[in-house]
Amino acid sequence: MLEIFKPTWMVNSIYSVSPAQLKEQGIRAVFSDLDNTLIAWNNPDGTPELKEWMNALHEANIPLIVISNNSKERVAKAVNNLDLPFVSRSLKPLSFGIERARKKLGLEKKEVVMVGDQLLTDVAAANQAGIRSILVQPLLNTDKWDTRINRFFERRVWKKLMKKYPDLKWQEDLND
Repeated sequence: MLEIFKPTWMVNSIYSVSPAQLKEQGIRAVFSDLDNTLIAWNNPDGTPELKEWMNALHEANIPLIVISNNSKERVAKAVNNLDLPFVSRSLKPLSFGIERARKKLGLEKKEVVMVGDQLLTDVAAANQAGIRSILVQPLLNTDKWDTRINRFFERRVWKKLMKKYPDLKWQEDLND
């Protein structure tokens, strides 16, 4: 039961994961949560680091697709300046949004990775879909009201995960 919340990798920031590292792992597409993963939930413009990372992915021919539980209107507004494709109302922790995006790209499960800042939604959805995951530190220490509820339960899951898997450690990148 606890395995559903275990991430493949735990990386401080997705911006330190290079396209070369992704390709070494056989990853051909990156799916990402939106709020507090790609952009701060209260800053839809993103950061220069995000734009550099997105450009590096683009140059390496690795598509980046946002997989979000938010409404189509909310996600479209948030990614408008970033010009990213997205799946809204993805129903994470269920795998529907991930499966929809993966099938649209025609990729195998082993060729995609889900990036997110939450165990209970992003990592669980990746594991439900049978794909690998990268858990990242949230961009901000604050969350929207609904995410605060998840964080409350997530703290309890963390304690159990760390007890069962004491080797889980935050890394600088996939090769750390």
